Amino acid sequence: MFKVSSLALKAATILASSLSLTVAAHASARAFEPVNDFGANPGALTASIYTPATNPGSALVVLLHGCVQDGIELADNSGLTGLAQEKQFAVLVPQQSFDNNVKRCFNWFSAQDTQVDSGEMLSLKNMITQAQATTGAKRVYLVGLSAGGAMASAALVNYPDFFTAGAVIAGLPYPCADNLTKAISCMKKGPAESTGELVSFVRKLHPDQASWPTLSIWTGTTDAVVHPQNARSLAAQWLQLSGVEAAPKVEEFTDYRISRWTDTKGQPLVDLVEINNMGHGISVNPAITNGGKEGDFLLKAPISSMDEIIRSWGL
Repeated sequence: MFKVSSLALKAATILASSLSLTVAAHASARAFEPVNDFGANPGALTASIYTPATNPGSALVVLLHGCVQDGIELADNSGLTGLAQEKQFAVLVPQQSFDNNVKRCFNWFSAQDTQVDSGEMLSLKNMITQAQATTGAKRVYLVGLSAGGAMASAALVNYPDFFTAGAVIAGLPYPCADNLTKAISCMKKGPAESTGELVSFVRKLHPDQASWPTLSIWTGTTDAVVHPQNARSLAAQWLQLSGVEAAPKVEEFTDYRISRWTDTKGQPLVDLVEINNMGHGISVNPAITNGGKEGDFLLKAPISSMDEIIRSWGL
């Protein structure tokens, strides 16, 4: 396990305070069951799964929560649980503990927990593999918020063949940091690495990788916790990995902007959603069914992140 000194613990508290997402009260009955015996668990994570009554093999969506959060509550309050029940797909919710991190953040800034088949990353891989085997799902999707978004970036880089698509909300590109000092700098300013350096790191891991999961990236333009430059850097990294050179199709709305990049056949590759005057968190739209409900770091907006992401994936 990743251990830190008292000085590092102090720094971790600063980092986690910035990334923390306050736990909300349960909004619905817990439709999830614990996942047991998923193999090696060096990251000491736990997990729960919702399996639909019919068509359990249609798809599996994996949700990585932010600091302090209960992942199931995030699923409930963001609208994901309702969408899963409506559209009949499975949801896997890995859960961090306070024992692993003083604010229950995934340790996205620890190389020991983000490298291929190491620490928390291996725990995530094994629980996803088990959930996929249990449900029979052939398509696996990954959504991460804040610290969970940073961990989702790492998982998509490490295991590109695992996932059909991913979504990073208020998160950061990987690799952005391998210690707490770099993590705070990256959060506040964006990555120190150029796009070329971010891409070069990934290509060294997967020199023969021909295709990458499609990616939806979300940021608030006034996010003071994770600088919006992180979203732009992540988009640039993924576009270069995917070999996209064409300009995006841009849709301008009153309160948000969507830039969409496609391949030569018009199939989606990367979306960047920038919501005007929104801070750090996930956007919810309580006015629509399963659009989520407003709360701490669940920010009311004219577009619901979960609803839009699930719809764009065709689930």
